[in-house]
Amino acid sequence: MGRLTGKTALITGGTTGIGLATAKLFLKEGARVAIVGQDAARVAGAAEELGAGAIALNADVSCAADMAAVAVRLKAEFGKLDVVFANAGIARPMPFSDVDDDNIDHQIDVNFKGVIHTIQSTLPLMNKPSSIVLTSTAMIEKGVAGMSVYAATKAAVRSLARTLSAEFAPRGVRVNVISPGLVETPIYGKLGLPAAAVQEWAAQLMSGVPAARFGQADEVAKAVLFLASDDSSYMMGENLLFDGGMATV
Repeated sequence: MGRLTGKTALITGGTTGIGLATAKLFLKEGARVAIVGQDAARVAGAAEELGAGAIALNADVSCAADMAAVAVRLKAEFGKLDVVFANAGIARPMPFSDVDDDNIDHQIDVNFKGVIHTIQSTLPLMNKPSSIVLTSTAMIEKGVAGMSVYAATKAAVRSLARTLSAEFAPRGVRVNVISPGLVETPIYGKLGLPAAAVQEWAAQLMSGVPAARFGQADEVAKAVLFLASDDSSYMMGENLLFDGGMATV
């Protein structure tokens, strides 16, 4: 029997990287899984890759109406939810002196408001007990130049886990955080930077990682499984750093 046998799960940002790897692992562990993504082509590709055991939905987490529609679909398909992995996020690196309203608003809309919309829409479906896992970043513990707004939005996500844990405890809903460091995912190709600049930046960051390598999405997925499953039933409001020692060693 799998660790999520008989359970249902929603994963936002589930079409690539950590989200997709987690969807595959959840399915392997016996869960029924729904993934959400904003790009229709990636949603279709992920649906084909995951197979018949998963539902793939096209929605924008920064849009409350989109996430409300996702909740309606999930109620019809699953009835209730046991796990919500609010994983969708974006990064827009920029020197602080150049940060403008578009840079601020876009990252807040997806990284912070998107988490709020996801939780608000699905909370009525959450079983007692159940688990919510939020994706933050190791950059909330270690300052990285050019990532000021991104890190601030992710620090807000980490804060949510504490306050929502206090608020949701009577409902039997646990909220915890996974904070990856440098993980080999497609997010680096979505930074809006030339490939050479991304490689140079990644090499600079790698010099500060004691593990001396990038993490892999399937490694992070195993940590998310721990937070989502009954194995972590006594954890609430915790932040699990998964960064090869970057922020702590």
